[in-house]
Amino acid sequence: MIEGDAVIIDIRESWETREGTVPGALLIERGMLELDIGRHVPSADRTLILMCAGGDRSAISAGALSDMGYANVLNLEGGYNAWRARGLPVRRPSLLDDAARSRYQRHLAIAEVGERGQKKLLDSRVFITGAGGLGSPAALYLAAVGVGHITLIDDDVVERSNLQRQILHSDHLVGHAKTESAAQRLHALNPDIEIRTIAARLTKDNADELLSGHDVVLDGSDNFPTRYLLNDACIRLGIPLVYGAVLRFVGQVAVFHPAAGNEACYRCLFPEPPLAADAPNCAEAGVLGVMPGVIGTLQATETLKLLLDIGQPLVSRLVHYDALAGTFRTTRLVADPDCSACADAPEPD
Repeated sequence: MIEGDAVIIDIRESWETREGTVPGALLIERGMLELDIGRHVPSADRTLILMCAGGDRSAISAGALSDMGYANVLNLEGGYNAWRARGLPVRRPSLLDDAARSRYQRHLAIAEVGERGQKKLLDSRVFITGAGGLGSPAALYLAAVGVGHITLIDDDVVERSNLQRQILHSDHLVGHAKTESAAQRLHALNPDIEIRTIAARLTKDNADELLSGHDVVLDGSDNFPTRYLLNDACIRLGIPLVYGAVLRFVGQVAVFHPAAGNEACYRCLFPEPPLAADAPNCAEAGVLGVMPGVIGTLQATETLKLLLDIGQPLVSRLVHYDALAGTFRTTRLVADPDCSACADAPEPD
């Protein structure tokens, strides 16, 4: 069945899969199964074979997926222990090579990251909208720490006025596409990861296709239409959205992830765009050059917390930073029951 169209899903904990798993199996820990299954297997008609260590946990999980509407869910009796006892093929988790160990040694020293966490980062996919002020520091740090696949979309070219804050770019590339400049810089920083650049504008016609398959979306845009577009696409796809914004001496950062439960989305915060007079852009009002660095780095931090499943991401919390006062203020966001985007979003069982 596995050689056909069936998908085997290993629901064991991360520490259990260190000794090996079935080749080609999806690794989705039991606690994340109902939340993540739709992203990995969108078709409810596909045959699923669930596996744990001995078959008990996966039997319960098979029932849960059946209740969610998956029509063909089977349990592997005896689980991984039986599979291995019969001498069937086993895939051992690949270890980091010496070059990777050298590059990421400071991560390997952190218990919350370690080798397994670093491998998780290398297997992760992050979508960044905009190679400007926010996208620049975020992309640099995510590339530096070893996020294995970064997709960066921007349809603009480098202008000299960008260089005061957009640290991905250099003076000699003024007039070149920002995606070209970004790819050169990121590959120079970490040649071992995959950088995909898209010199186009994100639209309602391409958003779902481009964002699909990514683990986190980072919003480095600077306009309300794109933010609404990202928000709505991430809700449909069940992907967490890391939001950031800057103006003059202040900045904001938050994580929107309605699929994680009864959590707020971007439209809950801004149901409608404010008047232009109330929300001038950076070209009109200016921005302190380091502000995108502060907020973009916070966005990268939130992205890493989501990818590594550590700490408490800023889900439904908005952090406001005032550089002149040197203060951070956190506001709890509440989901709007009448929100046009997330009110009908499916909640996990």
